[in-house]
Amino acid sequence: MNKLDPYAALRIREFNIFLFVRFLLVFGWSMQFIVIEWQVYSITKDPLSLGIIGLMEIIPAFTMALFAGHIVDQKEKRNLLAVCTAAFSLISLGLFLLTTDSVINSWSTNSILYSIYGLVFFGGFLRSFFGPTIFSLVALLVPKNIYHNAATWSTSTWKTASVSGALAAGFLISWIGVDQTLCLVFILVILSLIFTFLIKKKPILNKKIGEPMKESLKAGISFVFKNKAILGVLTLDMIAVLFGGTVAILSVFAQDVLKVGPEGFGILNASISMGSIVTMFLTTYIPINKNTGKKMLVSVFVFGLSIIAFGLSSIFWVSILALFISGAADGISMVIRQTILQLKTPDDMRGRVSSVNSMFVGSSNELGAFESGLAAKLIGPVAAVVFGGTMTLLTVGVTALKNPVLRDLDLTEEIENNQKEV
Repeated sequence: MNKLDPYAALRIREFNIFLFVRFLLVFGWSMQFIVIEWQVYSITKDPLSLGIIGLMEIIPAFTMALFAGHIVDQKEKRNLLAVCTAAFSLISLGLFLLTTDSVINSWSTNSILYSIYGLVFFGGFLRSFFGPTIFSLVALLVPKNIYHNAATWSTSTWKTASVSGALAAGFLISWIGVDQTLCLVFILVILSLIFTFLIKKKPILNKKIGEPMKESLKAGISFVFKNKAILGVLTLDMIAVLFGGTVAILSVFAQDVLKVGPEGFGILNASISMGSIVTMFLTTYIPINKNTGKKMLVSVFVFGLSIIAFGLSSIFWVSILALFISGAADGISMVIRQTILQLKTPDDMRGRVSSVNSMFVGSSNELGAFESGLAAKLIGPVAAVVFGGTMTLLTVGVTALKNPVLRDLDLTEEIENNQKEV
C-alpha cells in the first residue's frame, strides 16, 4: 500500500462503518452536552452549576477508568461497544423526559436539576468504558502499517461530529426547543446501535484472560509510567485541558458577556471544533512524524495564547477567531497524542493504556469544567479564562525544559518501519 495514501484506512469497509457509528454517537453526545449546559444555566443562572456538571461526570469516569480498562482488555470489543451504546440511549431518553412540559410543570426545579446531575453521573460511569473500547476496536479494524492514518481519521471524525453537534444544538434549541432536541439525540443513539452490529465480532488479543485485576491494573499503570513519551504527552495535555478549557463556561460568555443568544452559543462551541477539523484533515496529507515532540509543544503554546485572546475579547467575531485557532492547535496535539498511543501500545494493553489516558486527559475535561465554573464564580469569567490560558503557557515552558524525551520525540523511523509491514 502506498505509504503516502491519505485514504488508506478509508478503504476498509468495517472501519468506515465504525466511523459512521462514532460520528452518530459523538454528534448526539455533543448536542446533549450543549443542550444540558444551556438548560442548567437557564434554570440556575449560576456558573458554578456548570462546574457541577463536570464534577458529576469526572467522579465516576476517573474512579472507574482503570477497572474499565481491565474489563475492556478481557472482553470482545464489538459487543462491548453495543452494550455501552444501549446504556447511552437510556441516558438520552431520561434527559429528554426531564425536559418535557409535563415534567417541568409538575416537578420542582431542584428535582429536575438533581435528576440531570444523576444522569450525567451515570454518563461518566459509561464514558469510562467508551474510550478504551473505541481505542481498542480501531486497532482491530485496520492493519498496523496504517494505525497512524486510522488514528487521524478517527480523531477527525470525532471532531467533525463535535462541531456539527455543537452547531446544531445551538440552532435546534431556538428552533424546536430543548426537549425535542434531546429526543433527536435519542434517535441518533439508537441508529448508531443498529449500525454497530454491521461490524463483525473481533478476537480477544489478550493472552492473560482471567488475570487477577490487581496484577492487570498494575501492569497497565507500570507500562505508562515507564514510557516517557506516553507519560509526557499525557501530562502535557492533562494540564493544558485542566486549565485551558473554556467550553464549560461558554454559555456564560454567550449570555452575559457577548450577549449572542443560543445561536451564538452554538457558533462559539462549533468554532473550536471547526479549527480542529481543518488541521486534522491536513495532517492526513502532511504527516506529523518529524519533530513530533516540538510540534506538540508549539501547538499547546498556541492553544494557550488563543484562550487568553478569547478571554480578553468583547467582540463576537474576534472571540470566534480565537476559539477557531485554539481548536486548530488542539487538533494537532490530539492527532499527535493518538498516534503515539496507537504506535507504542501493545495490543493486549490497549484498554488499560486508554483508561490511563482517560484519567489524564479525558477526566481533566470535567475537572477543568469544575475549575472553570468555580473560578468564574470567584473571580469572574474573563479573569478565569485568562488565568487558565496563562497556566497553559507556563506548563508548556516547564515541560519543554524538564522533559527532553517528549521535546526531542521524532516518530519518522517508527512510522516508516510500520509502513513496510504487510
